[in-house]
Amino acid sequence: MPHSLFDMTGRVAVVSGTARGMGRAMALAFAEAGADTVLVDKNKTDNLKTAEAVKQLGRQALPICCDVSDSTQIEQLYQEVDKQFGRVDVVGNVAGEGLLTNPETLTSEELTHVLNNLVVGRFISCREAGKRMLAAGKGSIINIGSLASITALGRGHLAYSMAMGAVAQMTRELSTEWSGRGVRVNAILPAQVTNPGLLKRMASDPHLENTFLNGIPAGRMGIPDDIRGLSLLLGSDAGSWITGALIPMDGGNLAMNAGGTPGWLGTQQNT
Repeated sequence: MPHSLFDMTGRVAVVSGTARGMGRAMALAFAEAGADTVLVDKNKTDNLKTAEAVKQLGRQALPICCDVSDSTQIEQLYQEVDKQFGRVDVVGNVAGEGLLTNPETLTSEELTHVLNNLVVGRFISCREAGKRMLAAGKGSIINIGSLASITALGRGHLAYSMAMGAVAQMTRELSTEWSGRGVRVNAILPAQVTNPGLLKRMASDPHLENTFLNGIPAGRMGIPDDIRGLSLLLGSDAGSWITGALIPMDGGNLAMNAGGTPGWLGTQQNT
């Protein structure tokens, strides 16, 4: 039984990207706290596995196949939530695809694709959820951004960083518009969290993992389950006065000066 501040019994959470990774971890955290969940992903097979895990926790699960770059599909998703549950209390906008390419070769079509995935899709979800939450007088929206929302990454991340910067500002603007009417909007900004795509990149570049770790004072990469606690804080009544926040989840990356040395690395160098 969760502490009453974190209890989400009777609430409905809509989370995207639930087939795997941080979306799945967030949805299961909400279900463990008592929420029924709407599971949104293009990957039907793995999303059904997440739905089964939610049901094993004793909660209702509604898996929906949806492309978050398609505004019409997102609108239809919320219409289905209306039919099945008649309410939405919490939203986690996690899904979306980026692109790595050099700025000098980035095409307008590629940039538009990234912005549709990571910005427009998140906005449509926020808009549709927000209308319903405003009518109810309460709700919480959690956008997944990135450290790229507020810092530059290089290494071909221009389109991704542009999109994540927009997500950060959208979060602040929506919070400013809606928080006085009971709807909180926040963003979680992860550093490098392991996922199949990132693992593939590290396997192809033997230096990449050390590049990441040298900037993380905590001494390890993030894992999807790291998002669970922060999601519960923002999605439940425990975070009732937190809104408009951009919260790093980065193992101390953002706090460290570019010329700094993580303590764990300094210890290794001195032995």
